[in-house]
Amino acid sequence: MLKKVILPLILACSLAGVIAQGRQVMLDKVVAVVGNSSILYSDVSDYARHLVEQRRQAGYTSDRDPMNEALEALMTQKLLYNQALIDSVQINASDIVTRVEEQLQQMIEEEGSIPKLEAKHHMAVFNIRENMRQLYEEQAYASAMRSEVVGKVTIIPGEVELFFNSIPQDSIPVVPDQYVYAQITRFPKSMKEAKQRTRERLLDMRERIITGKAKFANLARMYSQDPGTMMSGGEMPPTPLSGLDESFAAALSDMKKDQISEVVESQYGFHIIQLIDKRGELYHFRHILLRPSYTSDELREVTNELDSIALLIRNDSTTFEKAALEFSDDASSKMNGGIVSNHDLLERSFAFDAKLTQTKFLREDFQYAQDDYNALRRLKVGEMSDAFLTQDLIGNQLGKIVKLVEIIPTHPASLNEDYLRLEQLALEDKKEKIFDKWLDKRIEAMYVYIEPEFRSGEFENKKWIK
Repeated sequence: MLKKVILPLILACSLAGVIAQGRQVMLDKVVAVVGNSSILYSDVSDYARHLVEQRRQAGYTSDRDPMNEALEALMTQKLLYNQALIDSVQINASDIVTRVEEQLQQMIEEEGSIPKLEAKHHMAVFNIRENMRQLYEEQAYASAMRSEVVGKVTIIPGEVELFFNSIPQDSIPVVPDQYVYAQITRFPKSMKEAKQRTRERLLDMRERIITGKAKFANLARMYSQDPGTMMSGGEMPPTPLSGLDESFAAALSDMKKDQISEVVESQYGFHIIQLIDKRGELYHFRHILLRPSYTSDELREVTNELDSIALLIRNDSTTFEKAALEFSDDASSKMNGGIVSNHDLLERSFAFDAKLTQTKFLREDFQYAQDDYNALRRLKVGEMSDAFLTQDLIGNQLGKIVKLVEIIPTHPASLNEDYLRLEQLALEDKKEKIFDKWLDKRIEAMYVYIEPEFRSGEFENKKWIK
C-alpha cells in the first residue's frame, strides 16, 4: 500500500526539510543523484522519521529499513520529475500557487505573524514561499508523469473478480462502517440581494482602483476570498483560458493589457480582473474574488424555515422524501428522496462517471462535509437532525437538515456489496504492476548514482543498483 500514498507523504514530510535548508548544518551531504536531481541525507532522514511515525500511529510496522525505504521513494520521485521534464509533461501552475499560498497562510497563522515565521526559519517569507513552490512543482511534475504512465489504465469486471479471488481469505479487506443519509438544503431567500451587495462592493473597489485611490494588489490582499492568490495581490501565474472557469475565461479573453474588467460572475463567486500581460495562449492576470455573504437575520431565516419543514416531517404531515422533492435546493439529491451521493464532488474534480457514484460514505469520505458527519454521528438510524448552517464545496453558505438512513456495519469486502471499492483496489493493483515495468526501463535509461554506503540496503526494485 505504500506506493499508493508515496507522493503525498513525501511532499508532506519534505516540506519542513526544504524550508529548513537555510539552517541546515554542514554535516548534510548528497547521498544519491537521479538525472539532474540530488537527494540530501537530511531529505532521507526526514522522510524516514515521518514514515515511522505514520506507521506507529496506524499501528503497524515494516521489516524494511526506513532509511532505505525513504531513499528509494525519493529516488522514484526524482526519476518521475526528471522524466516529466524530458517528456514536456504539463502541470497546472495556478494550482501550485494556490496550494503554496494556502500552506504558507496556515504556517503564518500557526506562528502568529510573518516576522515570527521568518525568525523561526531564519529566512525571509519570499524565500520560504519560493522553496515551497519548488517542492510543490517537483511533486506536481512527478504526479503528472505517473498519470501519463497509468492514467489511461482501465479494468473490466472479469479482472476485478480475478483480483478478488486471488486475495487469501485472511487478507480480504475490511470495510469500516458506512453511512447512507439524506438531506434537504436551502439557500437564503435573500441570495439575490446578497449577490447585489457583492457586486456593489466590487464595483466600489473597481472605481477606487481606476481613480487611483487604491491599488488592485492591496485590495486583493485585504479583501479577496481566494486563499491561493490573496497573499500575492490576487496575481495568478500565466494560465491558458482552458484552465479557467468559462465565464471568467470569456471576460479575460476580451481584455486589453492593464484593463480592469466589469464584475464577472463565475461558479466560484464574483470577480474583478486585471490583465497584466498576454503571451501566446497564456494570460497573466490578477483578480479579486468575493462570495455573497449574509446577515445573521438572513441566515436565521434559513434555519427557521428548515426547522419548520422538519416539524412537518416529525408530525407526519409529510415524509422526508416528499419534503426533499418539494423544498430542497440540491438538484442532485432532491429527485432521489434526498439521498446524498458523491455526484457534486465527482463533477467538481472533473471525474464524473455515473458508475463511480456512491451513496455509502466512509468516515474519511466526509472530509468535505464535516458538518454533515457531526450531525449524523448524533443520530440513530431513521432520525433527523435539527437545521444547521454549513457551506457547499465552493464555500457558499446554506442551511441543511439531514436524516440518517442506514449504517452499514464493518464487514469483510464482498463482490456483491462492495464492488466499486474492490474495483478501485483491483485497478490500483493493475496500475502498480504497469508502473513497475515502466520504472524498470526508465531506471536503466537514466543516470543514477548512489553513495556506496547506501547501496547495501534492501531496495524493492533491484535495478537501482547499477
